[in-house]
Amino acid sequence: QISSIGSTVGTLEKLSQTDKELLRKYSKVYFLSENYRPAQLTSIDKDYLYLKEDAFANSQVMPYLDRLLKAARSDGIELLIASAFRSFEAQASLKSEYKVIYGAGTANQFSADQGYSEHQLGTAMDFTTPTIGGLFSKFPTDPAYKWLQDNAYKYGFTLSYPENNAYYKFEPWHWRFVGVSLATDLHREGKYFYDLDQREIDTYLIKLFD
Repeated sequence: QISSIGSTVGTLEKLSQTDKELLRKYSKVYFLSENYRPAQLTSIDKDYLYLKEDAFANSQVMPYLDRLLKAARSDGIELLIASAFRSFEAQASLKSEYKVIYGAGTANQFSADQGYSEHQLGTAMDFTTPTIGGLFSKFPTDPAYKWLQDNAYKYGFTLSYPENNAYYKFEPWHWRFVGVSLATDLHREGKYFYDLDQREIDTYLIKLFD
């Protein structure tokens, strides 16, 4: 009984120290306040950045992201990060810019309003390659996309917006860290993050950084 109690206490303590926001379904579902920022952010090596400007990711996710990027390069895939963490204010500014350029209706098909972007969590990455650059429409036919489909789950990443999803247009470049356990189960079952009920997703929180 003492052992069982100790295990339960340990589990509860681990959960209390894990940011529950990291597995929430944000895209037009849950809302992140303007005050939310990851507890810690780590600078991403500029060698892996498309724009070579400062970019940051959730510090707990960085080891997984680093292993993914190195594994891709060892397989001959030069993945670059086009966008990582974006604050509430940065997302608001970006969305306003898109509305001016494309109109609100079109912008809403591919860009989240502030507070609904996975990028605010610091766990979502937009990938590209030197060949594609900013022409993301070419990403589905690039070997990098196939590599991510076959390997990203090993490092805890899953595709947020597959074809025919209910939230945004198909975004093969946008991948979110959800933990190796959940990403592996999704890959094995041919499912996506937003296919699951939030209560089912929450059961993986304890294993997020295992």
